This record gives sequence, structure tokens and C-alpha cells, in this order.
Amino acid sequence: MLRKKPAPEVAPPSAATQSADGVSTPAAPAPSATTRPSRLRRIARRFNGLFAITVLLPTLFAGLYYGQIASDVYISESRFLVRNPQRPAQGGLGALLQGTAFSRAQDDTYSVHDFIRSRDALRELDEKLGFRKAYSSEQVDFFNRFPGIDPDESFEALHRYYQKRVDIVYDTVSSISILQVRAFSAEDAKRINEMLLEMGERLVNNMNLRSRRDLIEVAEKEVLQAEQRARDAAGALAGFRANRSVLDPDRQGALQLQGVMKLREELLVAQGQLDQVRQVSPDNPQIGSLESRVRSIERAIAEENARVLGRNSGLVAKSPAFDRLVLEKAFADRQLATAMAALDQARAEAARKQLYLERLVQPHLPDHAVEPRRARGVATVFVLGLVLWGVLGLVLAGVREHTES
Repeated sequence: MLRKKPAPEVAPPSAATQSADGVSTPAAPAPSATTRPSRLRRIARRFNGLFAITVLLPTLFAGLYYGQIASDVYISESRFLVRNPQRPAQGGLGALLQGTAFSRAQDDTYSVHDFIRSRDALRELDEKLGFRKAYSSEQVDFFNRFPGIDPDESFEALHRYYQKRVDIVYDTVSSISILQVRAFSAEDAKRINEMLLEMGERLVNNMNLRSRRDLIEVAEKEVLQAEQRARDAAGALAGFRANRSVLDPDRQGALQLQGVMKLREELLVAQGQLDQVRQVSPDNPQIGSLESRVRSIERAIAEENARVLGRNSGLVAKSPAFDRLVLEKAFADRQLATAMAALDQARAEAARKQLYLERLVQPHLPDHAVEPRRARGVATVFVLGLVLWGVLGLVLAGVREHTES
């Protein structure tokens, strides 16, 4: 039998190798199988710590806050409308404006909104309902009460806090205003909402009162001015008549011209008689009397003509000034009549209410706390934590890659 030769023995790897000249050099260490898993474990531990910091702890705190600490928030809602009474449209343009709903008084609605959110409204609420005391109660959680985290307890800080608790929305399509009041008790929410509506109604009534007063005052002032002008015109006309001894130049002139025409007729008759007597009996003693009569009639005609047609004192010279005074008096009387009619109309307009704050939905007493939305709050914190964890994880991984390379 043939025997196999034993295989040559292979020397185990040594820590050093010998070179050709006999000098030994250290050999490189073989990679360990546990290096990569240990690095992965370190990365996993870091990511787990980051996950706990950015996701688990905030979610745990949010659950604790919304579940045990956060106070219930009650919301009382009301709806109202500020509008003008519909007036009959005059003409095509008025009908067009009325058809486009220009009578809803949007400007007055915005005035009511601004007043509700103003410092004056807050001051009255604090004086009558104790707004600061209600929202600073120890029963309200620290983060929602006033002043809360911010140590500022000034009125300006309270006003900023108040604007976060009172919200008013305006629907431009229906012109309806929605008023929402957030409070930590249902009774407080309803009482504040009710009082804000009362203050809004009072503001509208005050605007109505001022509008009426201004309207009547302006109309009365115009009447007084028109009366004064009418008195002045009447006084000027009466003074002219007294100083010039004339009642009506046109009428008086017409009457005097009629008298002149009669005198001319008498003059013609007298001249005819005189001519006839002279022809029949030139020595008749009646000729002297007839001549004197003709001369007297001619003087009377001349005097009447001077009264009517005189350059300085005649009725014709007095007529333009008289006509001006008569025209001024007519204008003054017409202005007075117009002012009196405007005053009557202003009084009739003031007798009716010009603005209305009409409540469509009364402030209700909430029987359930709508806020805070606890489950949604916890879910929101959890999702935001996940987003933050993912972003920070990517950033840290990029930084480590950059340092290791």
C-alpha cells in the first residue's frame, strides 16, 4: 500500500513579517467582525435619544397638559345686522343703488366692530362685569389665565389678551356679523356677549341721536338765516316806499298815465270849444276863461308827465331800484319757504330711526366646552415632534458623515 505524503504545514499568521534583509515589519490588524454592528448601535442609541427628546417627551407633556391641566373654554356666539331702513328710490340711479344693497350701512357696521374690540368696551366690561377678575382666577390654568407667562399686568396687556378672547367676523355677502366670546365659564361667556351687544346698540342709538340733532340744527340754522334775509328784504322795500313816497311805480305810473290820457281828452275838448267861440264871436268874454282852462289842463298834463317820466324823481327812475328790492324779497320769501319745508322734512326724518342693530341670533349659554380640542392638540404635538425628529436626524447624520470623511 502506498502512503500519502502529509500536507505541508502552514505557518499561522504572525504579527510581523520578515523582509529580505532580515528586518521584521509589523503586520496590519485584521478587521474585527464587531466594528460595524457597534457603530450601528451607537447611531441607533443617538436616534432613540433624539426621538425621546423631540417626540416622546413633548407628546407626554402635551398629553399631561391637555388631559389634566388645560381649562375648559366655553364659546358664546351671537349674530347681528346693522342696516338702514329701506327708503323709496328716486329715479333710475336711486333704484340702481337700492338694488345693489347700498342701504346696509357697511361703514356703520365696521364702526360697531371697532368699538366692540376697543379699549372703551373693555374698560366698561371690567367695571361692570369684572373682566380682569374673571380671567385671572386661580381656577384657570397658568398658561391661559391673565397675565399668565407674561408678568405684564397693565391695561394694554389686558387689551391684547381681550382681543384674543373676543372675535368678530363680518360676512360681506349677507352683511351679518358673528360675535364669539371665549371664557372659562359658560355664564361669563354669555354675559360678556350680551353686554357687548348692548354696547353696540347704544353706540348705534348715539349715532342716530347725533345724526338727528345735527340734521335738525342745520335745518333750523338755515331757517333762521332765511328769516333774517326775508326781514331785511322786507325792511329795505318798506324803507324805499317811505323815503320815495311810492307804493308801486308800475301801478302808479299806469294810473297816472290813465289820468294823463283823460286830461288830454279834456284838453282837446277845451281847445275845440275855444276855437269854435273864436270863430263865431271873436269878442266873446268866454274866450279868456276857455284859454285859462286850456292852460291849466296843459300844466296838469306836464306835471303828470314829470311825475311819471321825471329824470330824478319820476316813477320811471324809481322803478329799477324798486324792482330790485321786490326781486330780493321774492327770493328771500322763496328761500324761507324752502328752508321751512326742509326743517319739516328733517323733523320727520329724525322721528324715525335711521340705523338698526338687529339681533339675528341671541347670545346662547353653552352647555359644553368646545375648546381646547385635546386629542387634536396631542396629535399636533406628536406630528410636529416627528417632523422635528426627522429633520434633526438628517442634519446630525450629515454632520457625522462630514466629520468622519
